[in-house]
Amino acid sequence: MKRSAFDQLISQQVLLGDGAMGTMLYQQGVFLNRCFDELNLTDPSLVKKIHSRYAEVGVDFVETNTFGANRLKLSKFGLAAQVEPINRAGVRLAREAVRDSVLVAGSMGPLGGELMGHSAITTREAQQVFEEQGRALVQAGVDLLILETFSSTEELLIAIEAVAGLGDLPIIAQMTVGENQETIYGERIEHAIARIAQEEAVAAVGLNCSIGPSGMLSSLELIRRVTDKPISVQPNAGMPRQVEGRQLYMCTPEYMAEYAKRFFEMGARIIGGCCGTTAEHIREIVRAVRSISKASRQSIIPAVAQVHPAVETVLREPQPLETRSRFGAKLAAGQPVTMVEITPPRGVDVAAVVEKARQCGQAGVDAINIPDGPRASSRLSPLVTAVRIQERAGIEAILHFCCRDRNLIGMQSDILGASAIGVRNLLIITGDPPKLGEYPSATGVFDMDSIALTTVVRNLNRGVDIGGNGIDPPTALVTGVGANPVAADPEREIERFRQKVLAGAEFAVTQPVFDPDCLFRFLDAMEGFRIPIIAGIWPFTSFKNAEFMANEVPGVVVPEALLARMSKATTKEHGQALGIEIAQELAAKIRDRVAGFAVSAPFGNVSTALAVLGKVDVSVA
Repeated sequence: MKRSAFDQLISQQVLLGDGAMGTMLYQQGVFLNRCFDELNLTDPSLVKKIHSRYAEVGVDFVETNTFGANRLKLSKFGLAAQVEPINRAGVRLAREAVRDSVLVAGSMGPLGGELMGHSAITTREAQQVFEEQGRALVQAGVDLLILETFSSTEELLIAIEAVAGLGDLPIIAQMTVGENQETIYGERIEHAIARIAQEEAVAAVGLNCSIGPSGMLSSLELIRRVTDKPISVQPNAGMPRQVEGRQLYMCTPEYMAEYAKRFFEMGARIIGGCCGTTAEHIREIVRAVRSISKASRQSIIPAVAQVHPAVETVLREPQPLETRSRFGAKLAAGQPVTMVEITPPRGVDVAAVVEKARQCGQAGVDAINIPDGPRASSRLSPLVTAVRIQERAGIEAILHFCCRDRNLIGMQSDILGASAIGVRNLLIITGDPPKLGEYPSATGVFDMDSIALTTVVRNLNRGVDIGGNGIDPPTALVTGVGANPVAADPEREIERFRQKVLAGAEFAVTQPVFDPDCLFRFLDAMEGFRIPIIAGIWPFTSFKNAEFMANEVPGVVVPEALLARMSKATTKEHGQALGIEIAQELAAKIRDRVAGFAVSAPFGNVSTALAVLGKVDVSVA
């Protein structure tokens, strides 16, 4: 593959790579004292089988079984003369095992010896060793080269120089890093990556091996600040543990997939696995990242000017915001609004949900916030739930409308249905990928993202549907969107929020806010694109709940100080009261900067939400 073609490809999509070769071979009974690279010649069917398993789970590239196939490492097994045959066989086996659409990356590791000035091998000799292996891989037809698991920046620079002149192939250069964000030689990882990224021959830089996904996420945050080149992340499945004489990696496939999603959100363009990862880990990573990647790419902005209906349509002026709903009237008047989030039931009985909504209405809450498949779960239709609440509890609903589950035709039909049946307040969200929920085999549709769907609703309010056809009467919907003040990539989040406003958003609800300063910075960045912003508030119920929010919920950041404070809860009741107290303090700090509060009812407990809003008296025990 030409470097220019690679640059174009990676600008358009995230590339998903395979996992560990050594781990898979070990699972197949190959002892650790064997030369894994020699298996390309002595047991080619086994190597080919492993490549095939990775290809079957949907990766974009596989790495050849040649990580240690350089002259120095092979000499330890008496195989120094087999450099070319082993590397050529490695490429051939990978190529035969994968589809034409899967790239083959030539894997090259370090030499296994010191190159710090007191080594028995000189820099020139090291260059020759790297060049010998690289030439064998290139001549055998790899699509790109991956120089990986380097601890020494100096050695990686030598390797890059050695292979740079072998052809116009992309080179991915990866370092290892410790939990302290340093190489084993004490160099800060961001400094090492900055040096590597300056090499013109390097198409992408990144990290692999050494640490698990949590530690690598912290390293990614550092290195993304020092380079604009694509970043690769291939972590171990956690740190290995000795279990009954065996080295085992403890991270589950689901855990790895969750972190892969976070890598993507923080800007990684190449994602895979290293030691301890298997085809099962990579399958879950592919499912998670493919869904979220598709959602981020899709932004079909329907415009009447782009369609040619049989009869010319005219955009009407939408109804004034204050006439569309009681909630819209309060927004238009600049009055503070309150809402409580209540999740639809898992079955068909809405009695409990309606009763909770009635309690909120009697307490003076303005609306009930109804999520649509939260965390990719499946519950009673949120539209049906919204209708029942409005009919039986006397309070308006705000219907979350998720882009994940329906194509654009289905979405427009349901939006028209909501308007016809009297549900006038929408909160449009893109949605979590299905893999993050309880139905991992489900697929995400994502015909549109939240920006595109906001445009659709704006046009429906002006009497024109997706196809440019007139509708009479127009809808009269109040259109809200989501916002994340602590997004991993704040510039992207701010730009997307501005696009939502331009698309027609009339209010926004944030992710749960735990750090007022982050919210204030986000609000300051929105000057000129301001719409009423309603702050999400989540009252912790326990220290465990606080840890879950901090570690498992995408788009949420919980300061260490709050975790430390929640850790002091001595009883369940104390934890609940302390969580309410913290939420009340946060609300008081941000009250003057926001249009109101959207309070969650943890585990369906609306009394907790009402306590945060000051409707119920609660004191810390």
